[in-house]
Amino acid sequence: MITKKSRNIIYLLGLGCLTILLLFLINIPANAILERSADPSGRASQTQAQTTHSLAFGKITPKNHTELEFSPLPEIQLPEYLRYQLDNGMVVYLVEDRDFPLISGSALIRTGSRFEPQDQVGLAQLAGNMIRSGGTKNHPPEELNLILEQNAASIESAINKTSGTVSFSTLTEDLDTVFELFAEVIRQPAFDQEQLQLIQNQQKGAIARRNDNPQDISKREFNKLIYGTISPYARTTEYETLDNISRNDVLNFYSKFVRPENIILGIVGDFDTSQMQEMVEAKFGDWQVNTPAPSLEIPSATQKYTDGVFLVDRPNLTQSSVLLGHLGGLLNNPDYPQISVLNGVINGFGGRLFNEVRSRQGLAYSVYGVWNPNYDYPGTFTAGGQTQSETTVPFIQSILAELEKVQNIPITEKELANAKESILNSFVFNFQNPSQTLSRLMRYEYFGYPEDFIFQYQEGIKATTVEDIQRVAQKYLDLDQIVILVVGNAASINPSLDSLSSNVTSVDIDIPQPSI
Repeated sequence: MITKKSRNIIYLLGLGCLTILLLFLINIPANAILERSADPSGRASQTQAQTTHSLAFGKITPKNHTELEFSPLPEIQLPEYLRYQLDNGMVVYLVEDRDFPLISGSALIRTGSRFEPQDQVGLAQLAGNMIRSGGTKNHPPEELNLILEQNAASIESAINKTSGTVSFSTLTEDLDTVFELFAEVIRQPAFDQEQLQLIQNQQKGAIARRNDNPQDISKREFNKLIYGTISPYARTTEYETLDNISRNDVLNFYSKFVRPENIILGIVGDFDTSQMQEMVEAKFGDWQVNTPAPSLEIPSATQKYTDGVFLVDRPNLTQSSVLLGHLGGLLNNPDYPQISVLNGVINGFGGRLFNEVRSRQGLAYSVYGVWNPNYDYPGTFTAGGQTQSETTVPFIQSILAELEKVQNIPITEKELANAKESILNSFVFNFQNPSQTLSRLMRYEYFGYPEDFIFQYQEGIKATTVEDIQRVAQKYLDLDQIVILVVGNAASINPSLDSLSSNVTSVDIDIPQPSI
């Protein structure tokens, strides 16, 4: 049975195909069509075929890439938006976008797994999934799923380290139905016990498989070396911590953090702003929470190990996954634009690590190095990649040599220009649609950044000099604090890791089994 929504989708797809066909026909040269129709047999002669080819494509003379000319990038136009606050403290952003009959929205919630108890790691993720998948007090999970499917709509929820989200997407004509459900999911989740058990079992399955991928192992264990195993920024969900979580724990975590003054709501799409304000007020304006507000103090982060070589021995591997680095910093660091240009110099295609370690020396399948900050807790500087087991040590030595070189020898003006142009030319992709602008505004407010932060960053990129690159390389690439992690086959690594350090520490990644 074809529903109304299915017919609408089929209609839109058909309209799109027709548009493409018309564009194709418009671009066929008229002479080519006339010449072909002049032959009753329907077959074009060789001369006619050549004429058609010439008319359709012309003569193309290849140019050197240095001769190519490109038009200037378009000027960035920010969409208009409305920001206001409900009496209960909920912040609301509205952005009209009438290009398509679609509306989407997201509630950004001040919470995160960094606020969950140490003996209940996994609680925030469970709560984040259950807000949506556990159904609502008026709509059990199966009924909620069916209504959304029939309306070609979606509602999703999740909680990560630093925030939570509940989002929706719908056709304009179904906004009343879907927005009603969206408000229900946020305000009246049911936390169905069967769904909770299902999600816990899925998480246990993920624990059982977490050592299958060497790159996943390296990322997880590197974070532990940097932040520490019990840090909220590195700890892992275990069978025991999941078994410590009950439905009441999930409900209490939700009740503690999901409250109107902790939410930034953003909606973008095909709507009238004044009508949308009325709808938001009707669904959320009367929401009051009388329990004490939670502490939102951000957990600190310090570097656990300040040097050393660490090995995860995986005898079945023929290559090594390598990560090396140290604690980094924040996105609002005044030097971040200059550090971004430094990233461009050493990282990516055409970067120093790629050109030297991969292309010239042939030591890597992949190689990278990036100073990667976070909004409100220190990120990391991380370099590494994948290499054959027997080239593990030369690979590490080559990366360290390139990092030392960029500290001691000024980069060239050409390297500077290439790195800056790459960043600035890609800047326009931050503004492809109003949804991106809305997401950025919400994120900046959530973390306390100015709304024009991205433009401050752009101006900083433009002003970066060769001297700036050497200065930030010396200041923020701390080679004396480097921690090195290798996930690979110890017996095949030759020369051995002992040539890098006299003290190579073995890392145990055995999965603790649940107590019986």
